[in-house]
Amino acid sequence: MDLEGVIPKKESWKTVLTLAYQSLGVVYGDLSTSPLYVYKSAFAEDIHHSDTNEEIYGVLSFVFWTLTLIPLVKYVFIVLRADDNGEGGTFALYSLLCRHARVCFLPNCQLADEELSEYKKDRIVSNNRSFLGSSLKSTLEKHKILQKLLLVLALIGTCMVIGDGVLTPAISVFSAVSGLELSMSKEQHRYVEVPAACAILIFLFALQHYGTNRVGFLFAPVVITWLLCISVIGVYNIFYWNPDVYQALSPYYMYKFLKKTRRGGWMSLGGILLCITGSEAMFADLGHFSQLSIKIAFTFVVYPSLILAYMGQAAYLSKHHIIETDYRIGFYVSVPEKIRWPVLAIAILAAVVGSQAIITGTFSIIKQCSALGCFPRVKIIHTSSKIHGQIYIPEINWTLMLLCLAVTVGFRDTKRMGNAAGLAVITVMLVTTCLMSLVIVLCWHKSVFLAILFVFFFGSIEAFYFSASLIKFLEGAWVPIALALIFSAIMYVWHYGTLKKYEFDVQNKVSINWLVALGPTLGIVRVRGIGLIHTELVSGIPAIFSHFVTNLPAFHEVVVFLCIKSVPVPHVSPKERFLVGRVGPKEYRLYRCIARYGYRDIHKDDLEFENDLVCSIAEFIRSERLESIIGIEDLENDEKMTVIGTLSSNLEGVRKCEDGEESSEMVEGIKMCEDGDQDSSEIICTSELRETKSPERLRKRVRFVVPESPRIDRDAKEELQELMKAREAGMAFILGHSYVRAKKGSSLMKRIVINLGYDFLRRNSRGPTYAFGIPHASTLEVGMIYQV
Repeated sequence: MDLEGVIPKKESWKTVLTLAYQSLGVVYGDLSTSPLYVYKSAFAEDIHHSDTNEEIYGVLSFVFWTLTLIPLVKYVFIVLRADDNGEGGTFALYSLLCRHARVCFLPNCQLADEELSEYKKDRIVSNNRSFLGSSLKSTLEKHKILQKLLLVLALIGTCMVIGDGVLTPAISVFSAVSGLELSMSKEQHRYVEVPAACAILIFLFALQHYGTNRVGFLFAPVVITWLLCISVIGVYNIFYWNPDVYQALSPYYMYKFLKKTRRGGWMSLGGILLCITGSEAMFADLGHFSQLSIKIAFTFVVYPSLILAYMGQAAYLSKHHIIETDYRIGFYVSVPEKIRWPVLAIAILAAVVGSQAIITGTFSIIKQCSALGCFPRVKIIHTSSKIHGQIYIPEINWTLMLLCLAVTVGFRDTKRMGNAAGLAVITVMLVTTCLMSLVIVLCWHKSVFLAILFVFFFGSIEAFYFSASLIKFLEGAWVPIALALIFSAIMYVWHYGTLKKYEFDVQNKVSINWLVALGPTLGIVRVRGIGLIHTELVSGIPAIFSHFVTNLPAFHEVVVFLCIKSVPVPHVSPKERFLVGRVGPKEYRLYRCIARYGYRDIHKDDLEFENDLVCSIAEFIRSERLESIIGIEDLENDEKMTVIGTLSSNLEGVRKCEDGEESSEMVEGIKMCEDGDQDSSEIICTSELRETKSPERLRKRVRFVVPESPRIDRDAKEELQELMKAREAGMAFILGHSYVRAKKGSSLMKRIVINLGYDFLRRNSRGPTYAFGIPHASTLEVGMIYQV
């Protein structure tokens, strides 16, 4: 894959180092707090700390090599290169595969979407693909069952990330607070630890509404202070207690550890793997930073600090074999008594920062799933107008909080929380490994044997850890599985119902011959104004339109079939936002407008979107004569569509101005005003209104500012005049209110999924994003029953 897609322009070292500094607070908060609970989880009843130190040395050896092979080698040097035009994460890998192998399950995909600049950024000449790679690509494209398996795999990884968003805050905060056990009796500690952790968690989730931009500047200093703290303590313990602890870095101690502990050692791997929790954040948060900045931060700051911290703990424990009788093995026992309270405070702050990062990541991945039609629509609030990606989802936030509190109160110990978190972490990594193997072949066009080697090496390590976590199913590992099943069911039911609803729309769309037979008036009275009909179809006339004109005797003189769709790219350039075309003959004044968004794009507010929409149609009318130059043809449906940008991106196109004038002075007409100093003309259209009784009443006047060259012909002027008259009269939004039911003869499972599952999710989900701010007086809902 072309690495220029990652960093569009060459960045200065100052910029890279600034991003590396910021990434410490956003990306590495979770990973940096893992020393709080790794040793405690590893020695939780499975193995015991003996005088020979073989157990503690073996655990340290496993931690060192796991940190080296998974985060450093796999993620930093390999996975980070598999970005989706700068974006990372499970769905980014799936999106990348969708574009290269055409296995996307988005129902309204078009050939025109493949002309987007984001598609072309990572396009590679197909001649470089090997025979086996081409065979794999064609096999995936032919077999629907393989495409469904790929989607299910991506959904499983996504659901485990959501599960991690529940478990990571619980175990991080609980482990940080557990330092109180060294300053009070066990009886007192039992009644303090859980309430304190719950209070911090409630405070953490309550702050999400304000966003991270107000306190985000504190994140990096907190994590840096924490990393510096554990590094210094680690170095002190190494030199003070056991300078020879470096010998445990030899892989030989892993063999000795497993040979001595056998089944107990294998089961303890479920706790050891917690040392890499948060590694996936390096890839998932790639869109906020650059590859180089994340690599620098991990390689030169995070990785050495963690190794020193783990070696320091091992050095202390290697000289203290009886502490297990008084306190459970943990991080705080290795901290000198004089600085335990300051370290406890820093640890709690670092745990909050790490939890914040995973919560924000959960919001982000829910938004991606919703954009790609795999999650019910939810309310998304952008907490920062300057920083992209900082969002807040109220429903998800409070759901995560309740689940976090339930896990904390229900488990009340690090062991079971660690078992649950470990399974979630390693499952996400296994999914990433599987998807990466396909990316190596289909996107990078490397040898299939290289992909097999990648899966065999990293997959074997992760499968080893996965088996150790899965064996603890009854000891907490059932939690991420239960959460994954629930969220997977929600995602699949929503995706299946949406797909079936779209198929019904396609099968029942009205032919163009029916429209032509009605004549320019459509057989009804055409009233002034713009009728905006929302539809999922990218071609044809939706059944909702025929349903409407069949039952009502009037409709608007300008009709726009609006489709707001997501495409499998992270961002769509504003210059390529709209596809505009005609439906039927020109005199019918029927238009189709397709607004395209990436899964990381921010939808505009209603007024700005409305202005962009009207001006895109006006620009289409003006430039229709030049369609052979700037247009593209949709060969699938024999409709000619033109790419139109937004107002902010198309400075040379049609612009719309609105101002108020007294209605008594308005006269119907059209006026071309040409200024010799400016390369533009104005078309001004007002409504005929001879009224003198209400001189104080103001009426909106719409004005299009049209580029002077090339000149527009008389028909286009007339059409623009009608569009402006319609815009002055107002815009009405016609939304479909669908009742989806399984058709007669459907299986019991399908009836349950459609009639109960999908119907429940549809009734409790949000409407289309752009419809939130539409005045109720301008909205008309047309009900239809879908028999799918």
